[in-house]
Amino acid sequence: MPMVVVITRDVEPRYRGFLASAMLELAPGVYAQPRMSAGVRARIWGVLSDWHATLRRGAIVMTWAESAANGGLGLATLGEPAKDIVAHDAMLLVRRPLSPNNG
Repeated sequence: MPMVVVITRDVEPRYRGFLASAMLELAPGVYAQPRMSAGVRARIWGVLSDWHATLRRGAIVMTWAESAANGGLGLATLGEPAKDIVAHDAMLLVRRPLSPNNG
């Protein structure tokens, strides 16, 4: 049972109450549970996904240890801004477009 961390940004108060019922709120919008089964993680993500599909506000990131995944990190996201996360040499990297200021 790996540690699970959920980070929310600009979401309705219902998310806070729901996540705080299953996880410790470490800081506003940051929740952690040191030992969460894959089944519980999937059910929590299902609720978050359903709410986000209906309410369409804010962003949510869930991450957990996943030995079979690139970089050993499981990752799920909802909302904007979407990040382009790519696997490279068994690591996860964020790909960002070059801006005119980057040359």
